[in-house]
Amino acid sequence: MNIIITGGSKGIGRETALILAHNKDNQLLVTGRDEAALRTLAETCENGNLSYLKHDLVMLENEIEIIKDQIFNRYSKVDILINCAGSLISKEFLKIQSSEAREMMETNFFGPALMIKLLVPLMAKGSHIVNISSMGGFQGSAKFKGMAYYSASKSAIACLTECLAVELADNGISVNCLALGSVRTEMFETAFPGFKAPVEPTEIAELIAYFSTEGSKFFNGKVIPVSLRDP
Repeated sequence: MNIIITGGSKGIGRETALILAHNKDNQLLVTGRDEAALRTLAETCENGNLSYLKHDLVMLENEIEIIKDQIFNRYSKVDILINCAGSLISKEFLKIQSSEAREMMETNFFGPALMIKLLVPLMAKGSHIVNISSMGGFQGSAKFKGMAYYSASKSAIACLTECLAVELADNGISVNCLALGSVRTEMFETAFPGFKAPVEPTEIAELIAYFSTEGSKFFNGKVIPVSLRDP
């Protein structure tokens, strides 16, 4: 399978890429902002089936033609897209700066949406788009101070999932969303210092990797909560 993962330089995206790269029949393209980390990731893969593309989802619209050329020159088709990139700035609504709010919306919603729009022409019947959301954006879940824009951006990508599942149904492309609970990533620990998340990135990555390859057989247009706690 040809698989593209956004936000794969660290955290959940990186661990998901490593797991999927274990299968030598998979060819992965991982994107992210940290070129050094992406290079290390590619060198770590023993099968030599992982390449990378440095770019920032915040700037994707400005670089769309360059990114398009690089992807279309590598692949004639894409089987799986995993939108794993995320930005979390924990700050109360009245105190957050517009630039911070826009960074989260671009990274968590507009960027992934544009990536989907870019790749759909390469996706045939049976392809699968997996968007990674958060329990913070899951309707009816507990909400926390400082998370208004982040949660709103994650709610937006979840709603987009449901809408695109309908729009892309005639293409045979499945679109699903996993709304994750707290995971022990650098991003989470920066936002919530002193709080220990119950799940390791490697554990949740196992689920994402399996769901990306097998989930479209059973789900389409679903926003699935993945949490050890009730909403």
